[in-house]
Amino acid sequence: MRVVIAEDNVLLSNGLELLLTAKGFHVAAIAQDAPGFAAAVAEHRPDVTIVDVRLPPTFRDEGIHAAIRARRLHPGLPVLVLSQYVEKQYAGELVSDGRGGVGYLLKDRVSRVSEFTDALRRVAAGDTVMDPEVIGQLLTHHGHDPIAALTPREREVLALMAEGKDNATISARLVITENAVHKHIGNVFAKLGLSPTDSGHRRVLAVLTYLSRH
Repeated sequence: MRVVIAEDNVLLSNGLELLLTAKGFHVAAIAQDAPGFAAAVAEHRPDVTIVDVRLPPTFRDEGIHAAIRARRLHPGLPVLVLSQYVEKQYAGELVSDGRGGVGYLLKDRVSRVSEFTDALRRVAAGDTVMDPEVIGQLLTHHGHDPIAALTPREREVLALMAEGKDNATISARLVITENAVHKHIGNVFAKLGLSPTDSGHRRVLAVLTYLSRH
C-alpha cells in the first residue's frame, strides 16, 4: 500500500516512515510543504495520504487546504489528517463530497500503533475515521451546542459512531444490546434533525453535513 506523507517535522515524518514500513506499508514520498505534497500525489498516485494541518510557510492551515485541493484534483483520494489541532472551518469540507476515505486523528490522542495503522487501512478502504475530540469540537463550532439535548449515553454512542464503529462494536464497547444501540442512534439523529441510517461511513458524513449547513 503506497503512502504519501505531508509533514514538516523531520523526526516525526521519519518516525512515521519507519513505523509504516515495519507494518508493511510503502512510503512513496514525504513532502514538507503543500506544493511538494501536490507533486508527490500527482507522481505516485498513493493508496492513502497522511497530512498535517499546519505546514510551511505560515503554519496555519496549508496542510488541510492541500488535502482538499488534492481531493478535487484526484476524486476519492484517501486522506488521513494527523495533527495537534482541529481545523474546524475546513474539516467538514474535507469530507463533504462523500467520495473516498477520510480520517482526522489528533497526534496527542493516538495511544497505540495498532490503532493508527488500523485507521490508516480503513481510510484507504474508503471508511471515515474521526477522533471523538474532533467531532466534539465540530459539534460546538457554530455558537450553539446541538448535542446539548443528547443524554450522556447518546453522546457516547455518537462519539463511537464518529470513530466509524458499527453497531455491533458499539454494543460490545458499551455493554448494551444492539437493539439499544439502534434506538440510541435513532434518538441522536432525531435530536440533530437527521434522517437515520445504519451505514458507518454515511452516519459520520451526515453529522458533518448537518454541521456544514448551520
